[in-house]
Amino acid sequence: MTKAELIEEVSRVVEMTRKDSEIIVEAIFDSVVRSLKTGEKIEIRGFGSFRTRQRQSRIGRNPKTGARVEVPSKRIPYFKPSKELKDLVNAGEDAPPPPPPAL
Repeated sequence: MTKAELIEEVSRVVEMTRKDSEIIVEAIFDSVVRSLKTGEKIEIRGFGSFRTRQRQSRIGRNPKTGARVEVPSKRIPYFKPSKELKDLVNAGEDAPPPPPPAL
């Protein structure tokens, strides 16, 4: 699902204009990003939690030249799904996968 499809779905479900739905979706995404930037953890019950993890600095290699490169430490966003979400995703494992979208 793309961001545009998410906006359309919100617009359809809550019977709002597409513009109002876009504002809501953007506000949610902005709130998540702002919280992660400040190091806060975001927990959405029944869905999962977002947090950041610290990666240590390391020595990497430039794939083109093979030269050694210092890769600095950095924070990366991480999503951990809730047990409920995992159960919902895995509930239909015996069912055949959905057909690919038509092109």
